[in-house]
This record gives sequence, C-alpha cells and structure tokens, in this order.
Amino acid sequence: MLRVVITPKESIYSLSIPARYIGKTVEVLLYSPDEIVENKEQGKKKPSDFFGTLSASEGEKFQEYVTNSRLEWDRNI
Repeated sequence: MLRVVITPKESIYSLSIPARYIGKTVEVLLYSPDEIVENKEQGKKKPSDFFGTLSASEGEKFQEYVTNSRLEWDRNI
C-alpha cells in the first residue's frame, strides 16, 4: 500500500505509479481530512430527524408487518 499526503498548488496533479502496481486494479481517493469530520457530525441524528420520511400508507404497511412478525414469535414450533 502506498499513501501520500499532498497539498496541491494547482488543479492538475501528475501521479507516478510504482512498478508493482502496473497491471493491477488500484484505487485512488481524493478527499480533505476536514471532510471526514464534517461527515461524522452529519451522522448524529435523532429519531425526530426522520419524521415524515414514510408516507402514511407506507407507515401502515410497515406497522402491519411488525405486528404480524411479533405474532409469529408466539408460535409453538
């Protein structure tokens, strides 16, 4: 694995590929470390943040499914 941290001065960057990676599939990621912090902060959600994400009919179908699933717990197998 090769990891290099750079501070680009222009919008174009030339990348030199080591010989051991020639002919192999490689993955190149481009991100700024401060973006990772932003994403972690966005991940903290409360249940109230999801209010209204299901329509009334979808909510009823989901509730029916949950109710039927709970009834199956009481089955004598």
